[in-house]
Amino acid sequence: MSVATASSQTSSAAEADPETVGWMRGFPPSPDRLITFQNGSFRSFPELRWAWSNIRQLVPTVNVWRGAGPASPLPRAEQYIGAVASITMDGRPMTFAKMLEETYTDGIAVLHRGKLIYERYFGALKPHKPHIGMSVTKSFTGVLAGILVSEGKIDPQAPVTDYVPELKASGFGDARVHEVMDMTTGLAYTEVYTDKNSDVWGLRRANGMAPIPPDYEGPTNIFDFLVAQAKQGEHGKAFAYKTVNTDVLAWICRRVSGLTLAELLSERIWQPMGAEEDAHYHVDRIGTESGGGGLSTTLRDLARFGETMRNHGRFNGRQIVPSQVVEDIACGGDPAKFAPAGYPTLPGASYRNQWWVTHNEHGAYMARGVYGQGIYIDPKAEMVIARYASHPVAGNAANDPVTLPAYMALAKALMAGG
Repeated sequence: MSVATASSQTSSAAEADPETVGWMRGFPPSPDRLITFQNGSFRSFPELRWAWSNIRQLVPTVNVWRGAGPASPLPRAEQYIGAVASITMDGRPMTFAKMLEETYTDGIAVLHRGKLIYERYFGALKPHKPHIGMSVTKSFTGVLAGILVSEGKIDPQAPVTDYVPELKASGFGDARVHEVMDMTTGLAYTEVYTDKNSDVWGLRRANGMAPIPPDYEGPTNIFDFLVAQAKQGEHGKAFAYKTVNTDVLAWICRRVSGLTLAELLSERIWQPMGAEEDAHYHVDRIGTESGGGGLSTTLRDLARFGETMRNHGRFNGRQIVPSQVVEDIACGGDPAKFAPAGYPTLPGASYRNQWWVTHNEHGAYMARGVYGQGIYIDPKAEMVIARYASHPVAGNAANDPVTLPAYMALAKALMAGG
């Protein structure tokens, strides 16, 4: 579905602005402005425009401590880039500012050569408020795993069961760690957001992001869900986007580090990076973080992480992520394994350690999440874009035709000094 089609069927960003609509206002809120977890309204549009900036009012979470030190500086060099012009993938003229409106942006931060040149907030998001990153979370999990690989604590060639023997009877029983990292496992699990019978809904019930129906007899925590996964096809042959891979990778990270995912992220990235605010993960019913989609951060801290990656793992005066971990991601995976997955907005792309690699003329790579969450890193243009959104359509095929041309146009304008 194109953005234009999606927008024609739903309210515009201005009409759906949660501040204007008044979701969750009043003491108590009136019934027609109430958003709850139990009735599933938090996942509906336009309610999700409020929900994605207020996850902690809906589900249990665990804190990712920023530490006691000062926030790292984000020097400013404000530029007005709203007029930068692009052409969408379906041939429409677009400006950067119009792109933000059309794709239901909640917040955007653009860094160029390490300086914050553009920062805007819309809807329910504020500079100090965390917004859920959805599958951008996966890229954090991938980097944490990469750090542990660099330290010799994880061997990518080892069987998954070397670290998590509980998975022996599951579809992961004969998978290797690198196949989980790059999502080339052969699993029966399906992830179709528009299909209520897709396995992704079972995962959401297990990880705490969907209520448990009265007659439900399936897994009610992440671990039980993972051990129940079945194999389909061969491992290592082709990329298939399946969040359960990331949750297995997170399980491995916990097992080898002896830390929860929140503790590991705090210790290895959030504190040394000099994050401005604590982050948080939503957790399942036994307190386990969703490593595949549960992280909420502020926009500026998302931008700090992107800048850390652009600088080969160095930020805030120190090497936070080993440079070889970043370079391995930026080089990408095998486009031939990616191609059969059929992403028309990402021709020639690949997937490497939980990151999407464009292989475009600028070598851009991305962290991506449903409803428009993302980090876009353009090494050639020395540009990082951090973006949170609440698009009515989950799949990024609704965002890409507008956002990706806008990002490339901005990169070229910055390189040209415009």
